[in-house]
Amino acid sequence: MDFSLTPEIESYRLRIKDFVETHILPAEADPASYDEHENIREEVLQPLRRRAREAGLWALQMPRERGGQGLSRVGMAACYEEMNVSIFGPVVFNSAAPDDGNMMVLEKVATEAQKARWLQPIVDGKVRSSFAMTEPHPGSGSDPSMMRTTATLKDGKWRVHGKKWFITGAGVAQHFILMAKTSDDPRKGLTAFLFDADQPGWRIERRIPIMGPEEHGGHCELLFDGLEIPDENRLLGVGDGLKVTQIRLGPARLTHCMRWLGLARRSLAIARDYVATRQSFGTALAEREGVQWMLGECAMAIEIGRLLTMRAAVALDQGSYARKEVSMAKIVVSETLHKAVDTAIQLTGARGYSRDTALAWIYRYARQARLVDGASEVHKMVLARFLMDEGDAFWHWQAQEHAGAQS
Repeated sequence: MDFSLTPEIESYRLRIKDFVETHILPAEADPASYDEHENIREEVLQPLRRRAREAGLWALQMPRERGGQGLSRVGMAACYEEMNVSIFGPVVFNSAAPDDGNMMVLEKVATEAQKARWLQPIVDGKVRSSFAMTEPHPGSGSDPSMMRTTATLKDGKWRVHGKKWFITGAGVAQHFILMAKTSDDPRKGLTAFLFDADQPGWRIERRIPIMGPEEHGGHCELLFDGLEIPDENRLLGVGDGLKVTQIRLGPARLTHCMRWLGLARRSLAIARDYVATRQSFGTALAEREGVQWMLGECAMAIEIGRLLTMRAAVALDQGSYARKEVSMAKIVVSETLHKAVDTAIQLTGARGYSRDTALAWIYRYARQARLVDGASEVHKMVLARFLMDEGDAFWHWQAQEHAGAQS
């Protein structure tokens, strides 16, 4: 596998790096830039978004004809990592969850009419969106077959009843993708729908308090009590809901990994700068063997995460669902992010534990990485199933077609 970036992708990466350093990190360093949920305030965000659009760095994941940059998954991997060196970065470039994953799945499966109505406003930054799938016990979480929210067709409209929770971004979302049960078929029993926040028949019960910090719109509990959705706002066919989730969640999990690598690098950079100058008993901390072991181990883990992420990105670009590759990346990168920021706090001491650096923010955010979009244990189960099914072929090499003779 060739890990070199094309000149076009490298140009995007360097331009994003410069934009983050010049425009976003100074805003991040200003306490006045944060809202009450520890995210970037709208009045700070919108001018930065306009600059990103003017710089040709808007919506990297979307086709050019839709107003994006048309990057491949490989290109996204390099650029998403760079943008999330700042905690504010992804939302500035319109590449933050959950909009990022929602845009990608709508671009892939929605009809042209649905794209015009539901997708384009998200791409343009006019609205935000949310993906409503997770439910309280005994409903669905990592196992969609346990879904209890129902949609029943009557007179050309689907009537929805049920409850969702920990729905990211719901507090400010205008456009929603909703997963609901439409039959008892174990594989074809779920269907995906689109609805607008202004429609009656549903409400936000509460914005669930979390350890924080929060994405825009928080993580909300939703109640559906007769929401009516016209059949024209159904995604794919009746019973294709599981297919929609598979198409959405794989790439979305991987874009999380891309972004988390940026946060891991940022954490290590803060630690590196500190130990290079901090003196203890007549020696810089960076000269101490124990500190070097900690830094070296984290640096190696980040590089392993990058390689797994890029391998999965290549598989997705080649048309694969890349379930095995994405699961490996999700496990390793989520745990690497937590390890990197924990190590950085340990090395920077009280300063890292304070709010004087971004480490406290990243640390609390990092803990959710091992839970969201499938806990590490769930993804290990996925890998175990692949191992049992494939045996030694689990570790197969992908051979090039029509490869020439090797010297």
